[in-house]
Amino acid sequence: MAIPSIGASSELLRLGLQGDGSLEVPPAGPGAPAGWYDESPTPGEPGPSVLLGHVNAYGGGPGVFARLHDLKPGDRVEVRRDGGSQAVFAVYRSEKYAKAAFPTTTVYGNTAGSELRLITCDGYNAATGEFDDNLVVYAKLLV
Repeated sequence: MAIPSIGASSELLRLGLQGDGSLEVPPAGPGAPAGWYDESPTPGEPGPSVLLGHVNAYGGGPGVFARLHDLKPGDRVEVRRDGGSQAVFAVYRSEKYAKAAFPTTTVYGNTAGSELRLITCDGYNAATGEFDDNLVVYAKLLV
């Protein structure tokens, strides 16, 4: 996966669900890759393909999705698929959602075409040391 406008690139790990039914998240160390939720469509297939990545790394430093908030409509996201082909998506919007009120159907629900959801944490709360929000970037398939 590559997002040229923000200088992000990563291999994609396969992610599933945790025992409590929540999405598994990729490791968070320095240089940790993003991940693809393997129960979502493969990037380029109809429906919303879900990619997750950290905004920062444990121990300090930026995560793979540290600059996701800088994306603008029209920015491209490139995903190399099995077999070597590439799916190219264009960002069309970004939304910040409180984790406590995350709109599951809006983010993960079916779409008419091939789309991508890039998800990371946002809204750092210094009092708790946790992130209260998620940033979701929405993109549609170009090629």
